Amino acid sequence: MKIRTALCLLATLVSYAANGLAGPLDREVSFSESQVQSALAKSGALTKNYGGLMSFSLAEPPHITLGTPEGRVGISARIHVALLGNPGIPVDVTGTAGIRYDDNAKAFFLENPVADSVESQALAKESEPAARRTVNALISTYFRSKPVYTLRENGNAQEIAARWLLRSVRIEPGRVVATLSAF
Repeated sequence: MKIRTALCLLATLVSYAANGLAGPLDREVSFSESQVQSALAKSGALTKNYGGLMSFSLAEPPHITLGTPEGRVGISARIHVALLGNPGIPVDVTGTAGIRYDDNAKAFFLENPVADSVESQALAKESEPAARRTVNALISTYFRSKPVYTLRENGNAQEIAARWLLRSVRIEPGRVVATLSAF
């Protein structure tokens, strides 16, 4: 009888793990879209200058939406592009990204951001592919070094546990959910 009970318990745990669900010994910690936006607001501006010929600046942090599109992070931003020292031209960018956890930094970062559209009245249609490539490089640089959420050493008990036992991360509408495993 004990072997049968142990096998049932093992089968249940394997089922939870295989389906990416929080098991009976797992806990979930989440953080909201507003917490992510607040972290980005603290990150400040970014300017990239390419030898005085061209510069890109992101004067304010991008706006993000969690879970739009489903399972991804939506990004929208206004970037100013300046050529040969002229005033910047506003360019509106929308895109998407995933999310990853960096165990060394104990922080979450947007992963592989991609610009889906790059629009400006001053940008010729034939220039859009080149602008999209450049904008992709800019937003990748921006998000590579700026965490969207950091687990605090002096946080609540769940955050302290998450610093050591993080198993998976998923994006839901309006929040990111991290699953913590007991083992």
